[in-house]
Formats: sequence, C-alpha cells, structure tokens
Amino acid sequence: MIVQILIDNINSWMIPYAKRFLPEINHLGYKTNLVFDSNHVVKGNVLILLSCEKIFKKLKLNDFNIVVHESKLPKGKGFSPMTWQVLEGKTRIPISLFEATKKVDSGRVYFQDFIKLDGFELIDEIREKQANKTKELILNFLKKINNLKVIQKRGEESFYRRRTSKDSMLDINKTIKEQFNLLRVVDNLRYPAYFKIGKNNYKIEITKMN
Repeated sequence: MIVQILIDNINSWMIPYAKRFLPEINHLGYKTNLVFDSNHVVKGNVLILLSCEKIFKKLKLNDFNIVVHESKLPKGKGFSPMTWQVLEGKTRIPISLFEATKKVDSGRVYFQDFIKLDGFELIDEIREKQANKTKELILNFLKKINNLKVIQKRGEESFYRRRTSKDSMLDINKTIKEQFNLLRVVDNLRYPAYFKIGKNNYKIEITKMN
C-alpha cells in the first residue's frame, strides 16, 4: 500500500518531523513518499495532509485522505488551533485525526486524543509534543486501517481565524506574566514578538535558559 505525506509549505516546521515518520510507516509494510506540491500527489491508498495551507481537491486519487487537527471537532475548526488554545490558557489540547472532505475540517473523525502541556513550554517544545502525538495518531490509523471506527462528533462548531504578524504584538501596558502565553507561541524567526512605541516597532526574542 502506498502512503503519501503532503506538506505544501516548504518552510513548514513539520517537515523534519514528517521525514522521521517515514521509516516508522515503512516498518508497518507501507511504501511512503513525502510530497511538497499537491500536483505531485499520485494515485495511492492513503494521503496524509500535514501543515497544508491550500485546500487539496483531488480526493478521489487516494482511498483515504486524512488530516490531523488540534481541536475536538467540530469545535475549533480553522487556523492555528494549537496556538489559539495555548493563548486561552489551556494545558490539555484535544487533537483529532479525520477524513478530509471538500468542506473544511468536517469529515469523519477516526481518532481523538490530547496533547498535555505543563504551561511553560516555548514554541519548539510545543511543536515537539504536537508532532509526537500526530505521529502516534497516524500510526494508529495505519495499524487499524481495516477496522476503523467513526467517532460521533458532538457540540456546536466553532472556527479560529488565520493569525497574522500583528497577533505577535505585545501590549506595553501589560506585564510579562500577563502576556507569557503569547511569548510562548511566537517564533523568533518567522513571527517574532514585538512592541510598538511611537512610530517604532521593537522586536523581542525569547529563549528558555537551562
């Protein structure tokens, strides 16, 4: 059986982790391929859509098209659910593996679990835990592919909006403690924390000291 992983953002933080997934998927007896362009997806058995920015429409090419999303669907559809929930102060982040459909984040859910945070991780540590749980769900799916059970979704749907660089701006009138969760989810290179005084912006970098 052929398993393909599609990551359509070549700058995605998920790429190094996805490369580590491949040997473990191969060990289950699957042939694997990591693809960075949706036009290079071929006919196969399972397509795993990770960290994709564009909607993949050729769903009939593969028997399964699965997505991993950090929310308890149907709640928390949309963009950057992990980041938004950290900002909400949550330390137990739900995560769902589900079937991709033409409607965003609305397909059948096969597996759900939680990512546990201690409330002090910075972005790289958060991503490490997110990637590990993502791998765990994917491997469970592939192991049980012939005996899948659909989880009944409950509750009303909600959506998170797309984040922009402005969402990394600190409020100079608030304390560091009040804005610590924001500092935890900024990326020092791609979307750093910053504050504004007068007409000037000032960047702040955060690193955990040993």
